[in-house]
Amino acid sequence: MDPVAALEEIAFLLERDRASAFKSKAFRRAAEVIRPLSAEEVAARVGDGRLQRAKGIGDTTFTVIAQAADGAVPDYLADLRTRAGLSPEGARTGLGAQLRGDLHSHTDWSDGTTSLETMARAAEALGLEYLAITDHSPNLRVANGLSVERLTAQQQAIADVQAEVSGIRLLRGIEVDILLDGALDQTPEMLDRLDVVVASVHSRLRTEAPEMTKRMLRAIADPHTSVLGHCTGRLVEGARGTRPQSTFDARAVFEACAERGVAVEINSRPERQDPPDELIAIALDAGCLFSIDSDAHAPGHLTFLELGAARAAANGVPAERIVTTWPVDRLLEWSRDRGA
Repeated sequence: MDPVAALEEIAFLLERDRASAFKSKAFRRAAEVIRPLSAEEVAARVGDGRLQRAKGIGDTTFTVIAQAADGAVPDYLADLRTRAGLSPEGARTGLGAQLRGDLHSHTDWSDGTTSLETMARAAEALGLEYLAITDHSPNLRVANGLSVERLTAQQQAIADVQAEVSGIRLLRGIEVDILLDGALDQTPEMLDRLDVVVASVHSRLRTEAPEMTKRMLRAIADPHTSVLGHCTGRLVEGARGTRPQSTFDARAVFEACAERGVAVEINSRPERQDPPDELIAIALDAGCLFSIDSDAHAPGHLTFLELGAARAAANGVPAERIVTTWPVDRLLEWSRDRGA
């Protein structure tokens, strides 16, 4: 297999496993070292030992390159694929194989770790057909949320990257804060320009249920809202510790989503696993659409989609009701109807 592709896949599978950032950077650095070389040049430098002595190449990355250059799937990559629930060839399986896109991802424009182009190429390498770039809105200052001016500039940046990356459709989006009164944290004029709006609560998560329900219902009623993001805000594991789920009238919230065509996000991040299974069941019974999203903050986090797909399948969510299984034209028709 292509050694550069092997190194890059290892990097984002390590990120999926939330390994040390030092590890994933080492594999990306090695990929950059050999990227300018032809397959013949890589093989020659492996054979005569020059590559093993090259700056940026360590023992493990050299072994990966050598095995890939020899036509094999590197052992290191095969092991990571198995741990990620992929086939040895890297193919997605089950409901995960039916996912065409991801409507929730972050870049270094807000609190993501990498550039637009890096995220786009990682999604392309995973076989996704579309990726929504949904960096945070201005109220979330701790995450470097985008003002009107910065969001406007990002739209041009997305267009520039799209011109260079032809294998995936980049959608213009935002993860917009649901403010305390239920309003969306961006101007209607800017939201009109976007393809996808993920609306999420990030503050005052312990608000009493009646007020939280009212807050969420107002956001769902806004015609710009496409997806209700990580609806309980809970954390069940990870470096940030745990956090209990918000309380709200789930039946009322999900019935409003179903009525207005807003998709309930199945957030795939292992520390979130949001909504809980019992709320997925209520949303399913209410007739909701769903969106399986990675909430990726690094390229490797895109592979969290497999975790979300597994939870959706375990809870009996039909693929037809998952908007991220839809072709991009159908997806955009649905999201635009929401803003009509």
